[in-house]
Amino acid sequence: MISSLEAVRAINRERGNAIIVNTMTPFRYLEAVSDRPDLDLPIFGAMGKASSVALGLALARPDQRIVVLDGDGSLLMNLGSLVTTAGAAPENFVHILFEDTVYFTTGSQPVPGAGRVDFGGMAKDAGFAASYSFDDLEDLASELPAIMEQAGPVFVCLKVNHPEEPPPFHVPDTAGEMRRLASQLADE
Repeated sequence: MISSLEAVRAINRERGNAIIVNTMTPFRYLEAVSDRPDLDLPIFGAMGKASSVALGLALARPDQRIVVLDGDGSLLMNLGSLVTTAGAAPENFVHILFEDTVYFTTGSQPVPGAGRVDFGGMAKDAGFAASYSFDDLEDLASELPAIMEQAGPVFVCLKVNHPEEPPPFHVPDTAGEMRRLASQLADE
């Protein structure tokens, strides 16, 4: 298993100028370690929709790498987004799933199919260009640079746990964050 915090740190190191759309559990960690908060778009309170927002960004900005940090519970709420993303085939899209088998931010209730669902297999069968699965931080860290450069859509499933207390966080103004990022991208 990979510590969620260590996974986010590894992703942050390799993100470059990628916009990161994040939801729920990954949000709590990214907010604490991000080197590029100006390129972070938290989707909070809309479980299941981060991948759809990220897909829209990827299609609107094919010149910009878009990375979505998603939770397994969130993805289960919008599983059709895998097929939609694969059908749109954005080459600048990386979907990173934090599979902890629970709804961590709401009290660690088990997600349906916990431990039995092969999310990476689903992404591959949906038509993603590549699909990876990691349960070891060193393997993730060594493969991540190439994955982040690969033509997408790319899916990465991380088997994670939460050995440390998640950092405190503020509840973001998602609509305000979207306006801020849209304005910033329009100025480029």
